[in-house]
This record gives sequence, C-alpha cells and structure tokens, in this order.
Amino acid sequence: MTVRVRDFLAADGEAWVRVRRAALPYMVTTPEQVLSDLADAHPDRCYRLLVAEEDGEVIGTAQVGISHESPLPGQGFCNTYVHPDRRRRGAGSLLTRTGEEHLADVGARTVHTWVLDEPADRVFAARRGYAPRRSAHFLRLGLAKASLPPLPELPCGVGLLTAADFEDDPRPLFDADAETTADEPSDSPMELSDYENWLATTWRRPGFDRALTTVVTVDGQVAAFSAAQTDGLTRYWSAMTGTRRAFRGRGLAKLAKNHSLHRARAAGYTDAFTGNDAGNGPMLTVNRWFGYEICATEVRHVRTLG
Repeated sequence: MTVRVRDFLAADGEAWVRVRRAALPYMVTTPEQVLSDLADAHPDRCYRLLVAEEDGEVIGTAQVGISHESPLPGQGFCNTYVHPDRRRRGAGSLLTRTGEEHLADVGARTVHTWVLDEPADRVFAARRGYAPRRSAHFLRLGLAKASLPPLPELPCGVGLLTAADFEDDPRPLFDADAETTADEPSDSPMELSDYENWLATTWRRPGFDRALTTVVTVDGQVAAFSAAQTDGLTRYWSAMTGTRRAFRGRGLAKLAKNHSLHRARAAGYTDAFTGNDAGNGPMLTVNRWFGYEICATEVRHVRTLG
C-alpha cells in the first residue's frame, strides 16, 4: 500500500479529527473548527491543510502556514501528526516535506514545528534538521470530580461578565487579548492588530463558548479574562487566560478562570484541558492551584530553510 499526500477536502473533517484526537487527545478539536480555520484564514497566513492517505484512509495531518501576526518576517509553521497506529509508513516524512516545499514557495525563512517530548518524535525532528527550542505542557483537570476552589466575594469595584455580554461590541475583548498575547512567552511572538481577522478567527470561531468565557472588570474596564473553547459534549479548553498590564498582581486571572471552570462543570463538561509554555511560571502555578496535572509535553523545534 502506498501513502500519498494531498490537500484537505471538506469531506475529510471527521477523519482529520479522528487522527488529531488519537495523536493529541489533550486538544479540543471538531470538524467545524477545522473547516472554519481554513475558510477564515488571513491571506497572508498562506494557510494549507494536508492529509496523508493510505488505501483510502486518512492516517496523518499537517497544518502549514506563515505566522503573519509575528513581528519577525518569514516565520513558517508545519505541525504534523500521524495516527499512532499508522506510524512508520512514511506519512510523517511526506507531510513534512510537502509542507516545507509550500513554505519555501511562499517565502518562509524558517519552519517551526511542535514535537511531542518522546524519544521517537524528537529523533524524527532531528533527522530532518530541526533543532529544539521552547517546551510547552498540556494539562488536564478531571472537572467532574475536581474540588474546585470556592467562588469568593468580589472585591469592591470588581465586576464579573461573560463574553456574551459583549455581543454588541467585542472590541474591548480584542484589546485585552492583543495586550496579553503580546506578553506571552514565545520564540515566535505575536502581535494582534487586525480586528476583523480576530472577529473571524476567534470571536466567531466554532467552539468559542461566549457563555463560559469569563471577563473580570475593574471600575467598568476589562481587566482580565479566561477564554473557553468546547466541543459541545464533554471537553473544555482554556484557550487563553490573561490580565491586562495595569491590573496584574491582584489575582484577577485566577478569579476569571475559577468562575469559568465552575460554569463549565455546571454545563456538564467533564474534562478540562489547557496548555502552558514551560517558562510561564505564574500560569503553571495558577493551574496547579486548580488541580491541573501535566499530561504531556511538546517541544517546539525550528529549521532554517534554504
């Protein structure tokens, strides 16, 4: 049987999710999200989805594109995942090579890829010329049985809203997201500046749960938030939790996340997941306080093209 790589088709949505969940069971992924991410991608992202197929079965996937929101030019990414039961057939190599060719064609200077911190995965990356950089952790909380901290009284001047309260004007949430994203530890920083693109890829993205996304205000200003993504069934993902610079050091991010987790459990979600840069000590401390435990680690690798 021969493995071939081709572009993703709309009919591949369920197969894509099946492979991705098998390879990364800690992520919240749905066919609707995959289709939306492709349809709404910014033109400068040069975004492409690839699948590896063997005898009619999708056995591997790759997300490829340009990190167009990075202030560093030419930063490409190629994240390849193969179903654990279909490895050692050459699918990962074919997907990665095809992705790198696409990135070279659209002017990428470097390629970043996430690799599970497992010996075989790291060897795979090293053989293809990738060097390790930062690490990041996946964390899980068994939400159904978790002993969540009690909800405290709100301090004077502090208010609690959800993203649904910003339906008429989500711009304050964009501003908060942009500020906190700029301060995220990363070797490929991001600067959110395109509000319309944010509306398409974050605000209107399938799975972005506005009722569970909690927003903390101080004297009427957005101060902190905890964004929630869900699969509509049992899985909840903390997409981003952050505090604007002027309000840090008051425990507001912890307050936002606590309320979001309580709401998620009340809504019937049983498994909570999140991800943290290994160097982001403050958020790792917050998540451990909630009872999250590290369930896997990925290492970001980089390769220079040309």
